[in-house]
Amino acid sequence: MSKKKNDNQVKKPTREFVFQKRNYQFMFIGLAFIALGFILMSGGGMDDTSVFNPQVYSFRRIRLAPTMVLIGLGFQVYAILLNPHKKK
Repeated sequence: MSKKKNDNQVKKPTREFVFQKRNYQFMFIGLAFIALGFILMSGGGMDDTSVFNPQVYSFRRIRLAPTMVLIGLGFQVYAILLNPHKKK
């Protein structure tokens, strides 16, 4: 005769987050770089619109700040693609 399966012992699927602690750490590092880049980009407003302010084209606003934002975005991509379950 056939054996009867016990329906009471149905295994529940375990719920697991997609990202682990290491992913979130890299995400927060990336957010910090992006925020710092936007903070460095700010300022340089003109009180009088008829006078040119050369601070608009400073190294900090043209080179450094966008580079910081791109580095932050790179950290974000790395954090998303990072597989914390991978065995070394």
